[in-house]
Amino acid sequence: MKKTILDLNRMVETGEKITWLTGYDYLTAKYEERAGVDMILVGDSLGMVTLGYETTYPVTMEEMLIHCKAVRRGAPNTFVIGDMPYMSYQASDEEAVRNAGRFTKEALCDAVKLEGGGEEICKRIRAIASVGMLVFGHIGLTPQFAATMGGYKAQGKSAAAAQKLLDEAIRIQEAGACALLVEGVPDVVGELITGKLSIPVLGIGAGSHTHGQLLIFADMVGLYDNFTPKFVKKYAEVGREMERAFREYCEDVRAGRFPVNDIHAYKISDAERAKIEEMMR
Repeated sequence: MKKTILDLNRMVETGEKITWLTGYDYLTAKYEERAGVDMILVGDSLGMVTLGYETTYPVTMEEMLIHCKAVRRGAPNTFVIGDMPYMSYQASDEEAVRNAGRFTKEALCDAVKLEGGGEEICKRIRAIASVGMLVFGHIGLTPQFAATMGGYKAQGKSAAAAQKLLDEAIRIQEAGACALLVEGVPDVVGELITGKLSIPVLGIGAGSHTHGQLLIFADMVGLYDNFTPKFVKKYAEVGREMERAFREYCEDVRAGRFPVNDIHAYKISDAERAKIEEMMR
């Protein structure tokens, strides 16, 4: 049975934690759905994790849609959120609605996510929600605002900063968002925001009191090793295992240990083999 926003709201009501991971391709999404992940975020983090960009800024709508479509094919019954990339919604309400609609119409996403809690961003949320699309807000450490924050730094580390984040969260809820992601804040700030809102509040580096948790899948399986945020728990070292397998393959090919014809080659009849060997002579 495919999950909907009603299921997520019901989980909040019953106190069941929501599990959320990023995913960027068919295979990853397939295994995440098999594992029972509640939601998949096709994040613009794919720019760094999958496409090799230094930041999320270069990611385009077309790139996001390609990866969203792949994730949907891999996880047809999971709630999928498409991350609206930098400058796909900031310019105007009309552009925001048009691009959000592409996530829904072309990639079959269940919702979209926007970063920021200022008045202009809340206008975009209101515009998108007003035409019947589900919108997730995102405050705290917001990568698309990293330049104004002086880098990827934790937010809300004072009472005044926490109040500012709470004000943003309330504005986002009032604008019509169906859920909120809070990133990179002290646990007490995550608890404050969660307790004041009536929509699901998810956290990534926001402590244990939110209604659910998000992690970048490549961080938690040890695939992306450029850096590891403080809030990540590693559940595997997939990157090391892949490197080991690739190295062993190279060694086997160079040493003539792979392929082994009796094991890895297609069989033909002795008569046909004899004819081909005669052709070689």
